[in-house]
Amino acid sequence: MQINNLSLSGFRNYIQQEITFDPNCNVIYGENAQGKTNLLEAIVFLSCGKSPRTHLDRELIGFDRESAQICATTHTRDREFVTQIDLYRGKRRKMSINGVTAKNSSALSEVLHTIYFCPEDLLLIRDGAAARRRFMDLSLCQLRPRYAEALAEFNRLYEHKTRILRDSEDYPQLLQTLPEFNDRLCQVGAVLIHYRARYCAALAEYAAAAHLECSGGKEQLQLQYQTVKTIADPFASHGELTDQLRRHQADHFEAEKASRLCLSGPHKDDIEVLINGRSARQFCSQGQVRTAALSLKLADREIHKNTIGEYPLMLLDDVLSELDPKRQEYVLNRIAGGQVFITCCENDRLDQLLQGKVFHIQNGEVI
Repeated sequence: MQINNLSLSGFRNYIQQEITFDPNCNVIYGENAQGKTNLLEAIVFLSCGKSPRTHLDRELIGFDRESAQICATTHTRDREFVTQIDLYRGKRRKMSINGVTAKNSSALSEVLHTIYFCPEDLLLIRDGAAARRRFMDLSLCQLRPRYAEALAEFNRLYEHKTRILRDSEDYPQLLQTLPEFNDRLCQVGAVLIHYRARYCAALAEYAAAAHLECSGGKEQLQLQYQTVKTIADPFASHGELTDQLRRHQADHFEAEKASRLCLSGPHKDDIEVLINGRSARQFCSQGQVRTAALSLKLADREIHKNTIGEYPLMLLDDVLSELDPKRQEYVLNRIAGGQVFITCCENDRLDQLLQGKVFHIQNGEVI
């Protein structure tokens, strides 16, 4: 799986740019705020219709521009695809694959998969649960189209329910509509739990092996998926999960009305990370936390490889500069075999280490 050519028009600070990439390693260097991260962001966007930096399409469009376009030629499953996304300030985006309109973002993930790793991800373990949910969601939305659809529906239902609870004091009749929303939230929430539990099980296996290797065999990494307390077995059938979510919702109904907040559902799910049996978030050193974060990202790459049969694109956004030499060497040794993009402030001869191509970015242009 690889991206051959990328064309940007009006995307962030790129006025007009066409780039041909190396199938192995692409080193992208330049000063800060020149457009290195924007380039990787465009590639991630092509893979899932989501930006790792913003939820708003309009923020991806350059200043004083009314539209932007991202277009790429990719090679996947021994076939060539042309994916194009058009963004507008005043209307919905348009997406197409080989000239055929893509119905939703899931169609993009059938063509291209990416693993994006930035310095903020090194804090993935110490961050709140929302960061680890985003990590799961970004990966699963690429791997499982049904998950992406369920997540989008769950978020819509959650927002509706939150508005109902918030406005119920002034308009108590709104509470009559809650049973319908609650029931559907349980059904869709069960789908999310089904996929998250299985993903975390696979992630735990690969991450444990990666962490053991990176720590020189000294540390055991464990991951535990945490969801709604009434879920005794997250691997249970969809019907059982739905029933258990209904029970949890019923137990919290009065508390939800009183607080006017949605308190029940998988929107609070988390991954607990343990190193040698202790909470990594609370008790581990910064070096251990960084190693664990690296292990999660590399494990995610292996899951994609085993699911789709090809390595996804690995995007390392200024990560190596944040790592000590030992961890740098470990990452570089583990990312061979697929197409890699690495951004840095200076060309540290990474292209020679990984046999690749170098791009110097300045003010939104390759020079």
